[in-house]
Order: sequence, then C-alpha cells, then structure tokens
Amino acid sequence: MTTIAIDYTPALRQQAGIGRIIRGQVRALVELNPGYDLRLFVVGRVTEDERHAAPLPLHTTPIDERNMVRIWHRLNSPFPRVDWFTGGPLDLLHATDFVLPPSAARRKVLTVHDLAFLFYPDAAMPTLHRYLNVVVPRSVRRADGIIADSHHTKRDLIEQWQVPADSITVVQGAVDHDHFRPVADAAREQAVRTRYAIGDGPFIFALSRLEPRKNFARLIEAFGQARADANLPHRLIIGGSKGWLYDEIFQRVVDLGLQDVVHFAGFIAEDDLPVIYSAASFFAYPSLYEGFGLPIVEALACGAPVLTADNSCLPEAGGPGAIYVKAEEVASIRDGIVRLATDDALRAALRTAGLQHAAGFTWQHSARQLLDAYARFLP
Repeated sequence: MTTIAIDYTPALRQQAGIGRIIRGQVRALVELNPGYDLRLFVVGRVTEDERHAAPLPLHTTPIDERNMVRIWHRLNSPFPRVDWFTGGPLDLLHATDFVLPPSAARRKVLTVHDLAFLFYPDAAMPTLHRYLNVVVPRSVRRADGIIADSHHTKRDLIEQWQVPADSITVVQGAVDHDHFRPVADAAREQAVRTRYAIGDGPFIFALSRLEPRKNFARLIEAFGQARADANLPHRLIIGGSKGWLYDEIFQRVVDLGLQDVVHFAGFIAEDDLPVIYSAASFFAYPSLYEGFGLPIVEALACGAPVLTADNSCLPEAGGPGAIYVKAEEVASIRDGIVRLATDDALRAALRTAGLQHAAGFTWQHSARQLLDAYARFLP
C-alpha cells in the first residue's frame, strides 16, 4: 500500500487560516478513504485532547518545534528525517506549511500558501522575513511537486521563481457548510453580541490576525470617513488576535477619535463566527495580498455580503458575492463602505450570489483536488 505522511503541525498550532485549511482537508481526505496508508506527523509534543481530536493517530517528534526548526531549517541539517518518526519508508511526504523537512520519501510535495513575504517585506518582522526568503525557495527547489492555494499563487510561483507550471497543482481551501451557514437565532445572536461587546446596532465585521498586510489602518480611516460622510450608524468590529507590528492599527483609532465606534473584539471562537458573519451588515476584508482568503468564503457561506480588494486571489474567493476596492486607496475603501452600508438592494443581491458561489467550496472537493495532486507526483 502507498504510504503518505502529512505534516499536521499547522493544524494543531494555528487556529485560523492555514491551520483551518489543513484540518479541513485532512478530515475530508480521511473520510474519502482513498486507499492510501495516511500518516499524520506533528513536530513536538501533543496533548491527549489533540490526539483524541485528530482524524488519525499522530506521530510526533521528541524535540520541540522551535528546536526542530533550528535543526532542519536554520542549520539546514539533513537529519533527523521525518521518516524516523512516522514508522518506516514513505512513498510521499506532504509538507503543508511552506517548508520541506528532510525525508527519504520517494516523492516530496510542498504547499506554498502565498508569497506575501516577497511582495510586502515590511509587513513581517525582519527576522521572519529573512528566514522565509531563505527556506521557502530552498524548499521549493527540493520539492518534486508544489501545491498552491489559488490560481493566483500558482502564477506568482511561475513569475517570481520560474517554477514549471506542470509541477504546480491548485488545491483550494473550503468551508464546512454544516457550520458556516446563515444563522437566524435571536437569542444566540444576542448572547454573542454581549460576549464580544458588539452592541445592539448595525455593524461592519472585519476579521484577521492584526498585522500590516491585513490593511486595518486604512480600513479604519476609510470607515471613519464613510461614517461621517454618509452619517452611518454602524460600528466597526475587528476580530482577531495580535500578530505583529500592530501598534499603528490601535493608534489610528485614537488619532481619528473613533474609540467609541471601532471595537477590537479579540480572538473569536469558531463556534461564534457564523453568528457574527450572519448578523453583520457586511464583511470587510480589504487585504493587501492573500493566498486564498478563507474568511471571505466563510462570510459568503453565512450570507454576508463582502467588501474586499481587487488584488491577488481575492476575486477568486469572493466571486460575484463581493464588491471590490483598491486596497491602497482609502477613498476607494470609503466609497465601498458607503455603497454597501446604504444600498439594501445591493446587499441582498450580493447575499444571494455569495451563497451560490460559496456552495462550490467544499472540503470534499478540496480533498479530491489534493488526491489528484498526490496521484500526479507519486512514482
């Protein structure tokens, strides 16, 4: 039987974004029962709860993640190999998060989610930027095949690093439609509004880790202008934990005197996200660059109209359920906010189109794309 090892580390260490994609794809892959011997490995220790929640047994390393990163990627050591921890020889190794650990697997496949660190170097800490610029292209060169989250990321890999097109397979993210769906439960909505101090009035929802690439500073400024120009009653609710270089985001609120109408809700539990998406007037996601844009599809699946940017992969994620603005132009974002906040018919049309568009993004489809990628690169 063909043996495939999948790096499940980001599924445990990252609650949103990449972690959510890996969790969804692997669960669906196991449910499809493709006839492979699938083995999940995790760098570092795991808890009993994590073992219990995983769809397959977890193979772990005795060395923690921080030190394994030093050994494998900073020192570029060929040992220890992943195969030592996964129970024997591998036919294929799938590294799911930008970097390829050492392995004697017959074929090695690497997922590259985006190339944001190339296009926006100032949006990451200098040490992380230097690290990614060394280890990601090195991993790409060593891989037998590349998986990209979107067609746009595939184009970026071809244009920036001349990766052969036939070595890249697009495997898109998705949403769990049993979870991310419109919620019409007044009691549940009120409880969530109270839990995150959203208030009782209309609001615009934004969600992401707080970092420069997510463009929150411009969104806040545009919201302030839109609220004043059109006399909007809305608040701006920003969900997400602190990332890096976020001081400017908080300072923009203070500088513009928007403390009463811009609220940072912090990390939002996954169980509460469908309620907030459904209750929001619309979802705002004018990011400077993305590899897939998973929150957009989640919002659409919950019936929320979307305001997003016209760059990178975002039109792939938003389709006809979104309006598109220029991410680097505050005036463009402001105009988009005013349109969506004041035009009931537009929001209704986007809601219908968005639900239809999001319906195509299922984990079963994503897992089948992943299986196609494996089949292409297996010996």
